[in-house]
Amino acid sequence: MPRLAIAQLRPTKGDYGANLQKIGGVLAQIAKLDPPADLVVFPETATSGYFVEGGVRDVAVTAGTLFRDLTVEHEAAGAPPVDVAIGFYEVFQNHFYNSCLYASLGNASPGHAGAAPGIRQVHRKVFLPTYGVFDEERFVDRGREIRAFDTRWGRAAILICEDAWHSLSGTIAALQGAQLVIVPSASPARGTGMDEEGIRLPASVVRWERILRGMADEHGVWVAFASLVGFEGGKGFPGGSVVVSPAGDIVLRGPLFEEAVLTYDVDFEEITRARAEAPLLADLEVNLPHLIKSLGSGERGAGSRARKRATVKFDPATNGTAPRSPLPAPKIHVVGRGVEEGDPLQIDADLARRWLVSFLKDEVVRRRGFTKGIVGLSGGVDSSLTAFLAVEALGKENVIGVRMPYRTSSPESLDHALLVIQTLGIQSVTIDISAAVDGYLAQVEQNGDVDPTRRGNVMARERMIVLFDLSAKYKALPIGTSNKSERLLGYFTWHADDTPPVNPLGDLFKTQVRALARHVGVPEVILRKPPTPDLVPGQTTEGDFGISYDKVDRILYYLIRGMKPAEVVARGFTPEEVAKVAGRLESTHWKRRLPTVAMMSQTAIGEFYLRPVDY
Repeated sequence: MPRLAIAQLRPTKGDYGANLQKIGGVLAQIAKLDPPADLVVFPETATSGYFVEGGVRDVAVTAGTLFRDLTVEHEAAGAPPVDVAIGFYEVFQNHFYNSCLYASLGNASPGHAGAAPGIRQVHRKVFLPTYGVFDEERFVDRGREIRAFDTRWGRAAILICEDAWHSLSGTIAALQGAQLVIVPSASPARGTGMDEEGIRLPASVVRWERILRGMADEHGVWVAFASLVGFEGGKGFPGGSVVVSPAGDIVLRGPLFEEAVLTYDVDFEEITRARAEAPLLADLEVNLPHLIKSLGSGERGAGSRARKRATVKFDPATNGTAPRSPLPAPKIHVVGRGVEEGDPLQIDADLARRWLVSFLKDEVVRRRGFTKGIVGLSGGVDSSLTAFLAVEALGKENVIGVRMPYRTSSPESLDHALLVIQTLGIQSVTIDISAAVDGYLAQVEQNGDVDPTRRGNVMARERMIVLFDLSAKYKALPIGTSNKSERLLGYFTWHADDTPPVNPLGDLFKTQVRALARHVGVPEVILRKPPTPDLVPGQTTEGDFGISYDKVDRILYYLIRGMKPAEVVARGFTPEEVAKVAGRLESTHWKRRLPTVAMMSQTAIGEFYLRPVDY
């Protein structure tokens, strides 16, 4: 009965040496187990971090180099003989791969199968995701095979992340005799969902567990899933590693967004019982050779042609119904449909809180090396929520709230910002920007007379000057406060509101910000007041929009998922409302991008020279 350990780690981005030391630390911890572990599984790209882009060529090593370095760490840890499966970027025969090394470290007892240390297998990822946030095929080559292999304790196979999303991969591994399928992963968390037991988890985690349980249950194999932890460029790896039994049950689950080492004693007799109760793999063994023969082959001969002529083809004009049959009644989308399907903007507030607190810990402290954060407090719900999250992540002694009033600012804004400062017990600074703004405008306009939009932009940019200067003074990283609604609508000043390098709210719609703010305890008086940028007396955000956030957010939700305006109108909005939101969305892409640079070389930054922001 081999003892399995899974180490869900947070690697240091691009630092092979530091990550090896962390792996050595895990081996030292494992050495204290009694009985010791037989196998330790580490996540995908555990030696470097995942999103290194063009940095792959900097961090890639040969399997032999990694084995040598692991041997050094193993000996330094004084650990007993152990097998390791560890994800890394590999250079092999002049190609780069996303790989997993399986190796035996240390000399096992004499007479033990595979007693000598050595490399047992290198699996090179076959299916490379190149869509959405993924761009693997640009930086690494595809592996070409899936093979089970023998180890000191039994037979295993490795599938790296997306390899496991293809059911055929698990079938190949099981048909080759794998008793344990090892799945190292670096899959960012996305969305929120609920598992079969009613536990709220990131939606991507729920889907992963469904895939892994299906693989184990269909083939009667153990599955060990090791997930990366931490944030890279805002994309959060959730942890939540699992061990799945041959019956498809999750017998062990790691914590979310935290480093951990999980251990479990794997009983291979359960494979026998599971396959006897559900002999699906035996069915495959018998029938797969016949099915493969027919794969891709078509019917031939005159008889088949006659049958094809008689076939009724799909008619897209009638949605597949027979040509003379009446069309099906159209489905009418009404306003209340959102109630039937559930609010698409509903979030699990506590999961979101833990997610964003973990993000701030990673991005401010671990990735960028700051101990303090600085937040511009306007007295509104966005900046208030940001301050609450920052305090939980960094500690109240490490958060600085900055009030930056202009002479026309609402006294209420100052009072509400002070309320947040006093509620949280954080250090505060108040800088009146009136003299700086008016002094500049007096030089470029007679009597400082300027239209409100220009004045508001100068005010917003002056606030960022203050925030970044105080950042240098206090050695505190500026934390952004812009929400997704404002960013999509372009309702911010370019190179101002959206400038801070870290922003926990940028993927939350305004209505979601309100829900999360209420959950964490932002004062009700702030939650109830109409949102305003407070650049012009009496100004409100919804007044500028001419439409409420409740409608704006839902229209945006549907539009950015690819719905046509007419489809959104069918969800219960007026054509004018949809056109207003769509117009702002489509006309403000430039605000969400870095400046366009004329490309003249083959080393253009951001085109050929690709490094992530946290590399």
